Amino acid sequence: MARSKALLQGVLDKNADPLVARWVELQRKALKSGQLEASELESQSKKFVKALQSAVVSGDIESINTPAWAEVRDLLEEVTRARALQGFSPSETATFVFALKEPLFEYLRRECGKDADKLADEIMTASTLLDQIGLYTTEMYQKSREQIIQRQQEEMMELSTPVVQLWRGILALPLIGTLDSARTQIVMENLLQEIVKTEAEIAIIDITGVPTVDTLVAQHLLKTVEAARLMGADCLISGIRPQIAQTLVHLGVELNVVSKATMADALSLSFRRIGKVVIDRKTKKESGISESAAD
Repeated sequence: MARSKALLQGVLDKNADPLVARWVELQRKALKSGQLEASELESQSKKFVKALQSAVVSGDIESINTPAWAEVRDLLEEVTRARALQGFSPSETATFVFALKEPLFEYLRRECGKDADKLADEIMTASTLLDQIGLYTTEMYQKSREQIIQRQQEEMMELSTPVVQLWRGILALPLIGTLDSARTQIVMENLLQEIVKTEAEIAIIDITGVPTVDTLVAQHLLKTVEAARLMGADCLISGIRPQIAQTLVHLGVELNVVSKATMADALSLSFRRIGKVVIDRKTKKESGISESAAD
């Protein structure tokens, strides 16, 4: 293994520039046109070969999990994270490593000459090393994709739980989709922040877009209502459809909160609670109610 390491080191030292050039050429052929800037691809490849040279000199080429390979691992994480964000597929990302095999094997072949046994040993050693690096790249890609998906899910949850100020002192929280523990926590945090920010007296939680309400969902709603009450805001629930009402009765679930069939009904009740009256313009004109009285 020491001889293999020495030969691999020599090949990388003597042929770094042409090796990178050929490697970049093979990568560009494997990638879609315009998928990655040529300058960026060349920069990544040069950095990798330089890091690979250092690791081969100071580390054990049988394992890339040692401290000597830290720079290589960090660079791979950086490359795979960037490509995951750019929408590269797993195979396109892995090409960054596996495309290096062809030019590296060619230079090893030149060094070994006609010694077939030596060539077989050197290629096996280099192939095993690059396979390790390729597997690590794939693992980092999967990890990066999972992180991206998780972040997107969190952002979607944020977007799906907007808190809207309908009037001074009145907030509305329209819910769409299923409520679970994680989403309830986000709903609660968003609502409480807006209650503090706007000094709201009433919060309307509209569940028209919630497909089903079972015992668990009801518990999540009650937690949100209780948290709002502790912040000094009363809650109303709107959008309880007949099917949901029947389900709650059948399950014996008591929400212990004022509910209305529609958000319009809940808003009307909210106006009355804060001492506001909504009057139709035509009705106001016919009855002679003044603007100040209507406000």
